[in-house]
Amino acid sequence: MIGCWIFTSGAISLTASIDRQGYCNGESIPIYALIENCSSRLVVPKAVIYQIQTYTCKGKTKSIKQVVASARGNEVPSDTSSRWNGNTLKIPPVSPSILNSDILRLEYLLAVIVQIPGAKNLEVQLPVVIGTSGHGMSSRSIVNMSLLYPTFTLPDVAEAPPSYAEVVSEEQFEEHRTSTCQSRPDWLLDGSAFACIQQFHLQPPPPYSEICPSEQ
Repeated sequence: MIGCWIFTSGAISLTASIDRQGYCNGESIPIYALIENCSSRLVVPKAVIYQIQTYTCKGKTKSIKQVVASARGNEVPSDTSSRWNGNTLKIPPVSPSILNSDILRLEYLLAVIVQIPGAKNLEVQLPVVIGTSGHGMSSRSIVNMSLLYPTFTLPDVAEAPPSYAEVVSEEQFEEHRTSTCQSRPDWLLDGSAFACIQQFHLQPPPPYSEICPSEQ
């Protein structure tokens, strides 16, 4: 963008641009600018990031504009010019832009300003969107994220548990049954409850297919 002030002693012009519009916290914005001072005054360029908060309620609007970052350039004497070829301005930790709300709107502007003694400053404003994700990701960052957040896949068909014979051998079963029968009290051997217990005691569980048959 281009701005220009004309004085009796000559004109002061400003051309400014940035490489993109979207950034995130901690990034540095490279600024490309050309300041031409054809007047008799000494001017000073600087760059500023404005945060603009706009509140809307019941048809009323209130805006708050504040500076969140700034940088000053070298003085530009009379009849000289100065060029910014990628001079950077770092974005401080700020809230991300809010552009899709009817109640609260949070915007950012990058302004390149030429301070002129005894006159209104010459200013070029460039809108900037500040987000939570950086512009592009390195392969190292992608690998690190994959290590921090591993993915798990479930099998299509649940595997059946091992059979009772695979877990308990016949010798172990007979040994356990003999020791259990010998340790029972006499009153339990004669009771009706023993018949019920004896029917199911140490019996192998039903096959897996009878409980949860797999789809064919």
